[in-house]
Amino acid sequence: MKTVAIVGRTNVGKSTLFNRLCGRRLAIVHDEAGVTRDRKEAEAHLMDLSFRLVDTAGLEETTELAQAMWKQTETAVSEADVVLAVVDGRDDVMPLDIKMAETLRKSGKKIILLANKCEGKIAHLTGSFYRLGLGDPIPVSAEHGLGLSDLYDALKKALPKEEHVSIEEDTPLLNASLHDKEKERLIRQSKPLKLAIVGRPNVGKSTLINTLIGKERLLTGPTAGVTRDAVTIPFTWREHEILLTDTAGLRKQGKIEHELEKISVADTLNAIDFAEVVILVLDALQPMEKQDLLIASKVLNEGRCLLIALNKWDSIERPKQVLNTLKEKLAVSLQQVKGIPVHTVSAKTGYGLDRMMSDVFKIYHLWNYRVPTHKLNDFLARMTQAHPTPVASNGKRIPMKYMTQVSTRPPTFVIFSSNPDSLPESYLRYLSNGLRSDYGLEGIPIRIVMRKRANPFEKKH
Repeated sequence: MKTVAIVGRTNVGKSTLFNRLCGRRLAIVHDEAGVTRDRKEAEAHLMDLSFRLVDTAGLEETTELAQAMWKQTETAVSEADVVLAVVDGRDDVMPLDIKMAETLRKSGKKIILLANKCEGKIAHLTGSFYRLGLGDPIPVSAEHGLGLSDLYDALKKALPKEEHVSIEEDTPLLNASLHDKEKERLIRQSKPLKLAIVGRPNVGKSTLINTLIGKERLLTGPTAGVTRDAVTIPFTWREHEILLTDTAGLRKQGKIEHELEKISVADTLNAIDFAEVVILVLDALQPMEKQDLLIASKVLNEGRCLLIALNKWDSIERPKQVLNTLKEKLAVSLQQVKGIPVHTVSAKTGYGLDRMMSDVFKIYHLWNYRVPTHKLNDFLARMTQAHPTPVASNGKRIPMKYMTQVSTRPPTFVIFSSNPDSLPESYLRYLSNGLRSDYGLEGIPIRIVMRKRANPFEKKH
């Protein structure tokens, strides 16, 4: 798939255009300049054109962070087939526009100049933007979707022609004589695993991802809060396809005052919702604070797989004591899930990352595990015999007649009883721990639902 990069100074509407072409809000849009810092990529469509679209950080006055952001933008330009150079159609040409144009002309890439925010009169465009030497400016309004037909015509000419491969030739496996369910299983397994990296600010999330993928893809630095957008990166580990998502750091709710940070937090929580496996990164020098426990509980309540990466392990002087303290806190504070994998890692050196990624796939397979119904009912009989159910208000023990697994991701079980509401949570935890022990479901959330069993002798009206 061909790649199109969006480039321009801050606050000209690049992220708004990115969201418009992608068809949904993927990048944070805010009046504050310089919101976008890392490159953000997604598949985009414009009429019959499909391409990979890259949103980049805006060109700013020179600072250390701005230089790092512009380096990311230059990488995006070098990898693009076409560059959309965006300027503010309501302004005259600015010095940073000229600097951008000089860089783009040297790149040798195909450039399309877009004058954004051109709602209403656009007569003033006819002269000034030709000074950039990037061709005729196309007036558009990303916010209102105006001028996209002209952008389509320009992209149609600029994008290289795609070479189409016959589906029959390219996917022989799906042409084999398989049942429909088997085909669906093969297609489902071919989808990339969705892995999100979360944690408090400045614990090393972006550094960990850069080390994993083997390049400086994300901005890092000693200042907390460098990452604002949730950035998803395709990644392959041992032939396994992964969609790896970096997220903004989550601070305590009471400390979040700025509107932009609130939007970033919402973006992070959304990334957790759509993930399959979540790695919670902790600072080994300050492990498992209250905020870490809140994040972990959020992940588990959403039914996602959770791993804990104890970062900066190379800085720890008494490793055994730190690890034991952390595991004790987990056992007390996250009683709903026993055996959450904990990995000691160093994002800077790469120590422990390979073992951590191996566990990601182990826990993901457990998350998809299905227990046969006959085994579940044998399990239920053993558990109730070892520890009978409590006595209900009517003086009789709560009956549990039948158990079955209704879904995976996470494993969800239903137990039928004539008196389901009387069973206490403590007994459900007893059954959950038994399932983990008997079927190796350690470290993943398990849901058990009590359901009333229909009485065949009850009169129907």
